[in-house]
Amino acid sequence: MASQKEGKDNWDSGEYQHSGSFVPKLAGKVVEWLDLQKDDVVLDIGCGDGILDLEFSKILAHGSGSLHGIDSSAAMIRAAQELCKNTNNTTFEVLDATNIPSNPTLQQASFTKVFSNAALHWVLRCPATRAPFFAAVHAALRPGGTFALEMGGLGNVAEMRAALLLSVSRRVGHDRAVAAQPWFFPDEAWLSGQLREAGFRVDLVEREWRPTTADKGGVEGWVRLFGRQILEAVEDEAEREEAIREAVEALREVCRMPGGGEMISYVRLRALATKL
Repeated sequence: MASQKEGKDNWDSGEYQHSGSFVPKLAGKVVEWLDLQKDDVVLDIGCGDGILDLEFSKILAHGSGSLHGIDSSAAMIRAAQELCKNTNNTTFEVLDATNIPSNPTLQQASFTKVFSNAALHWVLRCPATRAPFFAAVHAALRPGGTFALEMGGLGNVAEMRAALLLSVSRRVGHDRAVAAQPWFFPDEAWLSGQLREAGFRVDLVEREWRPTTADKGGVEGWVRLFGRQILEAVEDEAEREEAIREAVEALREVCRMPGGGEMISYVRLRALATKL
């Protein structure tokens, strides 16, 4: 999940299941790249509500493996702990991923694999966090360990971003709207360069357009959940609701599918890298 302001949790597990449940369901390829084995020791960065971790725990239960999940959202960590309460090989911790470099327990080369799905485009929003983050992941892994990640890539949810930027800009100005948007969507070359600079060998990297049908909440649910941080730049509540209405009206037209429902233009960037 996203990095967030201290003391503020932007996430709700129920709302996530209503408007973003497709995120873990569509992680099949990066999970395949992870190639989880029964004795692996895994760090899951941005674990969310633990849907994938529960499945991972079933594989790890056949051996001596374990999983530690971190997320900046206390609400999501509570959901993950509840979901995995009957496992004995999973632990969870409220921790913003940008703080991994200063967390000594995660810098001891103790993990065989690091995994991250749909989180790093939030984590890496601030340029100053990027190089330290990849260096910290490298330090967390044992020699020969692997880092399997998927995040939003260049072009991701472009129509959603445009509608939100325009709607919020009309009320607070372009500069404030841009500063409030919480995402960073790079391309293959950028990601490969960051991994190599941190000491990884890049084994696989690709960017894929993956049009995705909106969840039960439709584009409005997506805007309210994933766009919350940029929308908070509009401080007046009534005015913020008007900004949401304006963005949603445009998106319902742009994203409408002929057979019903709404399509969101997801672009996924994934990589598999090995610690040398």
